[in-house]
Amino acid sequence: MDKQYDPQLIEETMQSRWDADQTYRADESDEREKFYCLEMFPYPSGKLHMGHVRNYTIGDVISRYQRQLGKSVLHPMGWDAFGLPAENAAIQNKTAPASWTHSNIAHMREQLKRLGFSYDWNREFATCEPDYYRWEQWFFTQLYERGLVYNKEAEVNWDPIDQTVLANEQVIDGRGWRSGALVVKKKIPQWFIKITDYAEELLAGLDDLEGWPDAVKIMQRNWIGKSVGAEIEFTVAEADPLRVFTTRPDTLMGATYLAVAADHPLTKAAAEHDTAVQAFREECQQMSTQEADLETMEKKGVPLGFSAIHPVTGESVPIWSANFVLMSYGTGAVMAVPAHDQRDYEFASKYSIAIKAVVKPLDEDLDISQAAFTEYGVLIDSGEFDGLSSEEAKSAITAWLSERDLGAEKINYRLRDWGVSRQRYWGCPIPFVYDENDQPVPAQTFPVELPTDVVMDGVGSPIKSMASFIDTVHPVDGTPARRETDTFDTFFESSWYYARYCCPDLDTAMLDQRANHWLPVDQYVGGIEHAVMHLLYARFFHKLMRDVGLIESDEPFTNLLTQGMVTAETFYRDSDGTKREYFNATEVDIVVSERGVPESATLKSDGSVVEIGPIEKMSKSKNNGVDPQQMINKYGADTVRLFTMFAAPPDQSLEWNDDAIAGASRFLRRVWNVLDSNADVISKYGFSDFASVFGSESPTQAINSQTKAVRLNVHTLMSRVLRDYERQQFNTVVAAAMELTNLIEKTKWSSLGEHAELTLAEALSALVRFLLPVTPHVCEYVLSQLDQPRSAAAVGWLTVDESALIQDEITYVVQVNGKLRGQVSMSADAQKEQIEAAALADENVQRFTQDLSVVKVIVVPKKLVNIVVK
Repeated sequence: MDKQYDPQLIEETMQSRWDADQTYRADESDEREKFYCLEMFPYPSGKLHMGHVRNYTIGDVISRYQRQLGKSVLHPMGWDAFGLPAENAAIQNKTAPASWTHSNIAHMREQLKRLGFSYDWNREFATCEPDYYRWEQWFFTQLYERGLVYNKEAEVNWDPIDQTVLANEQVIDGRGWRSGALVVKKKIPQWFIKITDYAEELLAGLDDLEGWPDAVKIMQRNWIGKSVGAEIEFTVAEADPLRVFTTRPDTLMGATYLAVAADHPLTKAAAEHDTAVQAFREECQQMSTQEADLETMEKKGVPLGFSAIHPVTGESVPIWSANFVLMSYGTGAVMAVPAHDQRDYEFASKYSIAIKAVVKPLDEDLDISQAAFTEYGVLIDSGEFDGLSSEEAKSAITAWLSERDLGAEKINYRLRDWGVSRQRYWGCPIPFVYDENDQPVPAQTFPVELPTDVVMDGVGSPIKSMASFIDTVHPVDGTPARRETDTFDTFFESSWYYARYCCPDLDTAMLDQRANHWLPVDQYVGGIEHAVMHLLYARFFHKLMRDVGLIESDEPFTNLLTQGMVTAETFYRDSDGTKREYFNATEVDIVVSERGVPESATLKSDGSVVEIGPIEKMSKSKNNGVDPQQMINKYGADTVRLFTMFAAPPDQSLEWNDDAIAGASRFLRRVWNVLDSNADVISKYGFSDFASVFGSESPTQAINSQTKAVRLNVHTLMSRVLRDYERQQFNTVVAAAMELTNLIEKTKWSSLGEHAELTLAEALSALVRFLLPVTPHVCEYVLSQLDQPRSAAAVGWLTVDESALIQDEITYVVQVNGKLRGQVSMSADAQKEQIEAAALADENVQRFTQDLSVVKVIVVPKKLVNIVVK
């Protein structure tokens, strides 16, 4: 072996060998147990950041570990290549997004290869390639034929400068996030997929996802939002009846007003002759419709001059328009019961609307002078329903309404159909044309290719004015037609890419039987911020592909690991408002929203709430990231990999630390020196089955106690590493490797007698195996330098010798009243009474027990003795 650790030479050598040998090429004909490992693929922004590096290192460690277990592993990589950043870059540079994207892909591919990730690069693709998106276009038309796709007008946030639709998150204080223009509400035709048809299956399937974090499943449950209640009809004079959904039909008798959305037909009708209502509608058009904002904003409304008839009492109920009701949710109308709903209570109090209590607590007086009573209880002032419990009344009132065709039991979902239309250019064209009657007709040949020879000027999508793209013919009768110019939401591409990796070379169909061989993905790795968008859409898409007959499984990902963020130093403000610098995310407990976004923090030291400013996720866009390439050039890829695995458990945030990565580099040099200085021992013994060697060679003298002690430590560490790899606690795997390195360095091997060399070889082989998945370059380079070179797969995995874990003697820690006072060594088969007697007889222990009464002696087997005295 080379005398000096040269990471650049070692890594270049191994990467060239892996490429030449096609080491990581997956093969469906391999009859071994399959394992499909996948990390969420990157957007080709131009450069990797440390968040990428950590994510992909986690996946690579898992993949390499599974290979060491003897499995056939698929570990692919590709590019989530459509999206807004490419458009913005193209606008800035007056160029086309395609060239910018492909240039970035080439650069980032080399960065990934430089990190030594074990990808099957033969399966690489980018979602902006026609060979990929042609199949999602075909699939979309299949869904249309099955009635799962529809086109309708929908209200959107329209930026008049950028000439595009904005998501709610892109509207800031009523203005477009990029142009700064006042956003207007506008109705335009949009394409939707009926994800609501799968709401119940998506919800029920979460119970079977045992390998998913509970936090992600909770977020998806909340996002789907199943509610069981009743839909109730209120008649309205000179207007259509209002149907409202409520989960609390037991409170129906306390409804004192109805509230409808600013865009509801009743509000529009009132606005025609009431300037106050029109002004209110205009104000609502500027407000955010994000749920978090709706919860916290001031509740406002106006009376519409309409009244409804209460379905039970026949009383008149005023109808208001309120800013907390959205036309896009439910029927755009809600039943307001201010005595038993806090939002309704605040609104009624503000506008002096009647508050009528109809439910009281079971065992105490009802008090609604300051707030609504929102718990279940017993009905009062509810006519024939008085005295029923809330649960009884829910059923009784719903049945009463149903008998009279005034309502019915209903299940409602918060989930809405997936709107997949985007008025952007850089995306997959939606495969439809419009005939001479403006009716949509699905394409029949694919791909409907996106023109890439364009120049972005920042005003809308260039294909919307491109006659060569728009003007086409009807796919059936050849009459003139115009092409759809909207493109798919980019979540569309990322909802099925994992399946296409199974057969990326297939040009006659979307998927083939290779998909059933590899799917579902055994291990998926990515951020929790994707819990209710990408991960939910991928589950939905998988079920769609199953129902179209493309695959057989029900879920896309068996196990999910949501890695923590790589954070930069940030700040917090103390109780006086003073900004404190050099604060880091490990000092606080983070509260995250349902979308996985950090919202607030409390100090771990005293529980006080602090302003976070904010917790900075390392990224290129924030300009706060460490450039991985600089770290690789300085320390080598193995050091960067080692640091990202050691600094924190995979599911927790990792704070970048320059000193720590330097320490990781020093440790790898120690490992190299240990292996290099014992190269002759490694070459002599290789990577034998040491358990069988020790058990079968019948050595001329018995294994001495020093050898037994070393082997006990080595195999105890092996047991830990086996458990921690399985638990994906890679930080403690590295810690074990550090302990083993210390053991090898500090052991006086000459004291082990004739078994010294064999025991050392066993420890060295364990060290290499510990680190093989984490630092593959240096470990596999060592294997390549043996007299008989070995591959990583050939050396196999760790095998614990259970006989080495048998202890002849056990050292017990002795405590007196919980404080350490001594230790005693006992035979492994010593009885409890013998252990107690030895502990009490210890000379140092007796100094703390003399003249005192021994109350009791507690023996924790194989660990400690605690003597309680008074």
